[in-house]
Amino acid sequence: MTIFILLAVAVIFGSWLAERLGFSATHPVTGQPVTAVNLLTTTHMRRLLSEAVKNFIEFKPLGVVLAAMIGIGVAERSGLIETALRALVESVAARWVTPAIILAGMLSHSAADAGFVILPPIAGAIYARMGRNPLAGIAAAVAGVGGGFSANLVLSPLDPMLAGLTETAAQMLQPGYTVLATANYYFLSTSVLMLVVVATWVSNRLIEPRLGPPATGPAVDAAEPITRQQKRGLIAAGITCGLFLALVLLMTVPKSGLLRDANGGLKPFFDSLIVLVMLVFMLSGIAYGAVTRTVRSDRDAARMMSETMATMGTYIVLAFFAAQALALFEWSRLAPILAVESANLLKRASFEGAPLFIGVIIIVAAINMLMSSSSAKWAIIAPVFVPMMMVLGYAPETTQALYRVGDSVTNIITPLNYYLPSIIIPVCRRYDPKAGLGTVVALMLPYSIAFGIAWSAMLIAWIYLGWPVGPDAPLLYSVSP
Repeated sequence: MTIFILLAVAVIFGSWLAERLGFSATHPVTGQPVTAVNLLTTTHMRRLLSEAVKNFIEFKPLGVVLAAMIGIGVAERSGLIETALRALVESVAARWVTPAIILAGMLSHSAADAGFVILPPIAGAIYARMGRNPLAGIAAAVAGVGGGFSANLVLSPLDPMLAGLTETAAQMLQPGYTVLATANYYFLSTSVLMLVVVATWVSNRLIEPRLGPPATGPAVDAAEPITRQQKRGLIAAGITCGLFLALVLLMTVPKSGLLRDANGGLKPFFDSLIVLVMLVFMLSGIAYGAVTRTVRSDRDAARMMSETMATMGTYIVLAFFAAQALALFEWSRLAPILAVESANLLKRASFEGAPLFIGVIIIVAAINMLMSSSSAKWAIIAPVFVPMMMVLGYAPETTQALYRVGDSVTNIITPLNYYLPSIIIPVCRRYDPKAGLGTVVALMLPYSIAFGIAWSAMLIAWIYLGWPVGPDAPLLYSVSP
């Protein structure tokens, strides 16, 4: 919140200085000059006060995130997500435990940050029961949850949140430009397999040999086995999810389906995607809870939704101040000026293609060490990065994909990641009382380096091959009017 307040103040005074110095640029689409607008005037101060609520309500990521979390909250608080993660990890053969833990970490993103809380203790207990070093299990779990933060086989609340910010930034250069929540789905879902392989290699070849066998000491608590009732709940949730997805297919596959437009296009489906995500999690959670008796009536489901919304208070407050800062940035016209001039500078330096992509990823990864919130960070840098890359000929969806790689790979080594001191270190201390921040960072650094190299190479190859990063998500952008 404080960062966005300071950013708003900086934009106001920066716009005054830019206007006094005559800062301007030529709009690459319209060919018209874009000049800085001084916000330090009575008119714009009045506008900020009178339109503050409007800015907040129209902040694109706000509604989609809250809507998705209504359904995810039921799935999480009914116990479905925790039981499903445990079942995934515990149902595989011993040799596949490590990749299963890593995969479970990536799938946990569907429930926002729940994986950080649920999975490391489970992974440590499973490794302890197998006679393996529990710290290695915890490290594998953190690698999947944090290092592969953007990779997933299904959409997470982060997808529409970032897409909304990317769309807002793109519209600073081209009004009406739309970015779907699935903008990076093809690339990120394919990344899951690659990251699981890389993280498993790091775990088996580097981390576990370095840690050695577990130290002798008092017995550790093992995770309770999944009960028969919980297994029946998982089956009920699976059947419910399957039936719902079948219904969605019936509304989507036929050209005359409910989720197709008059021309047979899929725009209604993409527009409804957040509500569909909300419903599939909500119905699956209710089905699981009805069998396990964690949801006994509609009151229980309503309470779970309300409790989840209560936990979103920090995000809602952040969204209010972020909306004001972004509105000021747009009114000042500083974003397109900075974007155009930065792009021209990069062109003159012949800094394009792979070096440019690597540069963006490294900058984002470095910023992530100082500011771990993915949405807050993107809200600040998207208004410059997205238009700049558009001027250079790259679509907003491509820039967002670059951002998501850089934003993920250093999540597991930044001291500003809230979950390191609050969850990960205490879990490690169950098995090593001397474990601290240095212990965790040293464990996670090999994953961070390996993910950074492999994931960057994969994305660069993806772009050069001309493959779309998501449905209706172009790689390139034409700046011609």
